[in-house]
Amino acid sequence: MTKKKKVNYPPAKTSTRRAPEPGSDASPQRPNLATINLEAGAGRPGLRVGDRVRISGVGLYADEFAIIERLSAGVIPSALVRTEKGNTRQVRTIDLVAVPIESTGVASS
Repeated sequence: MTKKKKVNYPPAKTSTRRAPEPGSDASPQRPNLATINLEAGAGRPGLRVGDRVRISGVGLYADEFAIIERLSAGVIPSALVRTEKGNTRQVRTIDLVAVPIESTGVASS
């Protein structure tokens, strides 16, 4: 019986590569990475179901007005809101700003 030849593989080409540049997708320091707001756990006090609010922050419904339909307590307090266009959205309470309800009365002349 003959002995099998030992297979020698060449060194990996990745062994001589430099570290990725900061800011690239392969870099551990990515500027487009999500950040966590540690103040969100406190929530926003004084919000109640039925309050009219403005959604601040960034996202699909940023700067839209909405009405709170449900409040959820948890690690990060949130609220289910319905926007003026009829869309519903779950939003952190830290991203809601209370807005006074405007009077809808018709002015008589």
